[in-house]
Amino acid sequence: MYLSALLLTLGLLWPVGPPPPEILRGWQPPPGPYAAGHRGVDLAAPPGTPVLAPADGTVTFAGPVGGRGVLTLTLPDTGAPPLRTTFGPVTPLVRAGTRVRAGTPVARVDPGTHCRESCLHWGLRRGDRYLNPLALTRRAPSRLLPLTAGPGRLTAGPGSPPVRPGGR
Repeated sequence: MYLSALLLTLGLLWPVGPPPPEILRGWQPPPGPYAAGHRGVDLAAPPGTPVLAPADGTVTFAGPVGGRGVLTLTLPDTGAPPLRTTFGPVTPLVRAGTRVRAGTPVARVDPGTHCRESCLHWGLRRGDRYLNPLALTRRAPSRLLPLTAGPGRLTAGPGSPPVRPGGR
């Protein structure tokens, strides 16, 4: 199954919220396996915030990595090898081997993060390949807004900032 078709089928939940959290740092794939990059996204979340399973799955790891709590959820029926989503820094609420349903609290956000403000790092992998976890989220469909013309300007509907013809 192609990954894009699979992601459209899954339409997973956000791991914190609702509403969807602020994204403090986006996914920046490294140019190589050992190069610098950001292999996930950082979501704004105060310490103690419940971390929810974004889909049905099995907790395959819940414990410390490098002195911080991490939880890994493996998603069934997502191909071979299956997709794995990882959260940290967290205090796991469930043990490895536990099957969970989407929306189940699986951890709580820990203090002491790599972000300037408290955050949850959310990663996604297939085997050794890192993927953008935001591709899994349910998002509202895009809407095209009509352009309305005014004297010397265009707007993209009520309340939108003016746009000059030619993009200037």
